[in-house]
Amino acid sequence: MSVLVERQGAVLIVTLNRPEQRNALDGATMAGIGRALTDAEHDATVAAIVLTGAGDVFCAGLDLKAFASSGTQLAESGPGLEVFTQRLYPKPIIGAANGPAVAGGFELLLACDLVVAADSARFGLPEVKRGLVAAGGGILNLPRRLPLALALELGLTGDPVDAARAYELGLVNRVVPASEVRAEALKLAERIAANAPLAVRFTKEQMRTVAGGTDPEELNRFHKLIGPIFGSDDAREGAIAFAERRPPVWTGR
Repeated sequence: MSVLVERQGAVLIVTLNRPEQRNALDGATMAGIGRALTDAEHDATVAAIVLTGAGDVFCAGLDLKAFASSGTQLAESGPGLEVFTQRLYPKPIIGAANGPAVAGGFELLLACDLVVAADSARFGLPEVKRGLVAAGGGILNLPRRLPLALALELGLTGDPVDAARAYELGLVNRVVPASEVRAEALKLAERIAANAPLAVRFTKEQMRTVAGGTDPEELNRFHKLIGPIFGSDDAREGAIAFAERRPPVWTGR
């Protein structure tokens, strides 16, 4: 299974389970995360969620080989990542970055409420290097978390930052050895889960709203604009070049 789900008391642990593919996001994986979070949202016994990856990588982002071979379509039926990347998800989610989190992997962490990172982790939005854009929330969320010049540097260069720099920027809450990431994330989740559910939900909702919450109208406009980019010749060329391990040849179309 590409997504594993387990319980530890009131904490649900969701694990991306494609270590051979660096936990890259294909249709089945995105649908699996969506189903797990949708089920958790409606399960009163789940108080907090930990999202992590199997192996030594959190998530390498979109599976570009699958993207290239599918004609740039990866969608599966049912809820996907939008259940928490494109709306205010009601329950606390702690990202446990056991290793690198780039592109869609970094966007998953940006949608989490707290993040524990391995000291070996790195983070970035390299979509522009592949003719794509950070459509999973990176473009919208990063400028809310960082000064504009820093957000633009990450978004326009596509270059990553290491865990120490991410901590300096306030993008992660803790940096620990990789072997301690899951345990540290669980400790945070259990401390949250011990509190009153209604109070926790209200606190998250209000803090997220004040910080610049998800605006449905803004998201609708955003997704209308990005459609042509993901369907462009450059997007397909970027994915194919990645799969063929060669530099892309851009046409601007």
